[in-house]
Amino acid sequence: MLEIKPKILTRSAVQVPGSKSFTHRVLIAAALATGRSFIDGALFSRDTELTAKALAQMGAEIVADAEKFSFSVTGTGGCLQAADKDIFLENSGTSMRLLAAIAALGQGDYIFDGSPRMRQRPIAELLTALTQLKVPAFSLQGNGCPPIRISGGRVAGGPVEIDCGISSQYLSGLLLMAPLTRDGLEIKVIKGPVSRPYVDLTLTVLEQFGIEVRHQGYTDFRVAGGQVYQPGNYRVEPDCSQAGYFWAAAAITGSEIKVLGINQNSDQGDLGFIYVLEKMGCHLDFAADGITVTGGPLKALEIDMGDMPDLVPTLALVAAFAEGTTLMTNVAHLRAKESDRLAAVANELAKMGIKAECGPDSIAVTGGQLAGARVKTYDDHRIAMSFALAGLRTPGVIIENEACVAKSFPDFWSVFHSLS
Repeated sequence: MLEIKPKILTRSAVQVPGSKSFTHRVLIAAALATGRSFIDGALFSRDTELTAKALAQMGAEIVADAEKFSFSVTGTGGCLQAADKDIFLENSGTSMRLLAAIAALGQGDYIFDGSPRMRQRPIAELLTALTQLKVPAFSLQGNGCPPIRISGGRVAGGPVEIDCGISSQYLSGLLLMAPLTRDGLEIKVIKGPVSRPYVDLTLTVLEQFGIEVRHQGYTDFRVAGGQVYQPGNYRVEPDCSQAGYFWAAAAITGSEIKVLGINQNSDQGDLGFIYVLEKMGCHLDFAADGITVTGGPLKALEIDMGDMPDLVPTLALVAAFAEGTTLMTNVAHLRAKESDRLAAVANELAKMGIKAECGPDSIAVTGGQLAGARVKTYDDHRIAMSFALAGLRTPGVIIENEACVAKSFPDFWSVFHSLS
């Protein structure tokens, strides 16, 4: 447990780690490339460690340098080896969904498993899509959740339909697999995708590795087969979702906080969070070395958060300090994250005396006077980091299982306590 002590903040500049989403995708693309790639600025966290370890089991040679935040990856040329044992991915949904798709290119059977929570997280839509491509793909418990078995082999390709109403990662997985199929894929998205900026990230990584993708909006994608992932030197930019905690801290405390290394041309959809804060009353400053948010009197708003799902718990905490009721919509898919994030946020805010109501596809938070409370994190890194913000102004905020932040931001508490 960790008690957060209130403090008066004035002006700070912080550095956040590399993008988790980029790191996963660049590691996978490098593992599929022919030759050696060098990745700088990567995130070293539990989730990315799991992806790297799994790719090594599948034949990639990966050398990590945590001190320099870099990886050297010698790729497989798309010829993934059989795994000598089950691949255990704990509760990393990104690892599970992206790796399950590329396993179709491998040799033999791959069994992917995870934590008890992972065994509740859906992947049926991806399994259905792989089955359309004649790839044997099964939920071993028959409930559409891990553990799953994928039987790899030569994938011919062809047309495939995919439901991305729960996760855009299903589509990203198919896009990563598609260039190495014989005939390529014609992907039709029949629902969604939610979190569209993460599809954009996947397309950016594919382009960087020399892969050509044609698409019309987010519903029709054509990827030619027989392409080659090109090795090279790649840099991961800082993570905008992690930056969001510190921009939110500025909003809540009325202080000035700069996050270094991020610019307004970032491809990350979570950069849009700064404009949400601006609408609530904050001021933005853009400089060559980073983006600064300065807090002000906060007012509620209504906002579609479908493209920024990871920032919903963070915005909920900001909303708790705002005047009025903030309504966040298009967020039903948050129930299938590391925890049921809508229920988790509502439950823990209620302990603090804040009204939070969940609908089928929304959460509404009414600002008020917060009271201290012992916050259950549900082993969810984003719940822990978001609720830490409340403690900057509210005495008696205690975070349970604070170590769960290692999933995506191992140094979070050090950076958080450096705020001044």
